[in-house]
Amino acid sequence: MISPQYPENEKYRQNAVEKYQLLDTLPEDNYDNITTLMSYICDAPISLITLLDKKRNFLKSHYGIPFNESPRDISFCGHAINSESPITIIKDAREDIRFIDNPLVSEYKAIFYAGAPLVDSDGYKLGTLCVYDHKPRQLTKQQIKALISMSKQVVSLFEQRYQNLKLLQYQERLRKRNENLKTFARIVSHDLKSPLSNIISLTELLEEENQGFLNEESLQYIEYLKTSSNSLKNYIDGLLRFYNSDDLLLQKQEKTNIKSLLQEVKMITNISINTVLNLHSEIDVFFTNKAALMQILINLITNAIKYNSKPKKVININLLEIDNFYEFTVKDNGDGIPKEHLNKIFELFSVVGVPDKDGNIGTGIGLATVKKIVENLGGKITVSSIMGEGSIFQFSLSKKFRLPK
Repeated sequence: MISPQYPENEKYRQNAVEKYQLLDTLPEDNYDNITTLMSYICDAPISLITLLDKKRNFLKSHYGIPFNESPRDISFCGHAINSESPITIIKDAREDIRFIDNPLVSEYKAIFYAGAPLVDSDGYKLGTLCVYDHKPRQLTKQQIKALISMSKQVVSLFEQRYQNLKLLQYQERLRKRNENLKTFARIVSHDLKSPLSNIISLTELLEEENQGFLNEESLQYIEYLKTSSNSLKNYIDGLLRFYNSDDLLLQKQEKTNIKSLLQEVKMITNISINTVLNLHSEIDVFFTNKAALMQILINLITNAIKYNSKPKKVININLLEIDNFYEFTVKDNGDGIPKEHLNKIFELFSVVGVPDKDGNIGTGIGLATVKKIVENLGGKITVSSIMGEGSIFQFSLSKKFRLPK
């Protein structure tokens, strides 16, 4: 018997085998289906998908035999990966000097062998797709072609697995990065909100205690301080809400009355008497993530009020039930959104640059938060607007939303 030699590129070939993380994995239908099919096509009692490890031949799929590995130094596949041929065929191993006294031949009657190497995109031979028989024989041209073709399909499955592994790693990195950003947002919020509150309070106290003694310029400076401090506070609060919006998904779906929910929204947004909020709904009660829906409506209604300079503000909310979705429409008679900004308003930190009715510029966080929540609830959101006439926000929420695992 002659044991197979290790390829010259063995170190790199071994690395290529290990990157797929298939060694010592359990059987999988995708691979077992291939060995079952190749056994049938080649009319062979044994069909294997093998991976050449350091000291062993690991059988990812083994049709016709009960074990899933064997020593590498007695393997047929160890010789097959050293061949330059697209397929290695051994008609009768008893007459081949490489396999005389080989236990696979003497004990397991591995007489005939045909193996096509599994070659990855970098040219490394990872193992083989092979068939064995207990008698001398040959394959037909069609059988040889099928074995070579299916070996490429096996490598495609390997590559799909590798891409999935990379995707999972990327998702994990994103998860950790998002957690770090949320932690950072909490820390920044805590460390900045306290001194900001002090600045606002001291500024108001300074203005109150010196009432009648400050000239117009000093009063203007104080107003600048108050406006800037409040803007920064709103920015920090918005940033924290954005990164905490995922926590809303942890709230369970619950029975929600749309009229009662809007009453709560009215109280939170402190709607004034010059604002009319109309509701038209085909349903009164439905199941949804109430906390998340409230966050969406609060953002949209608050914006509809802030960016409306008309003496009477009108907001119309429609709710429809369409197939597997709840469809909401929030329409206002506000100042409208410039056409060139419609495609950007849902992007984080994207601002229109148009001040609200009090002269403040938005943070570019509120609508990004709305979009994030809507999409996480299995829906989508769109907007249309006409300057001077108002805006229409339409969003959907999936009835079949389930908490992410």
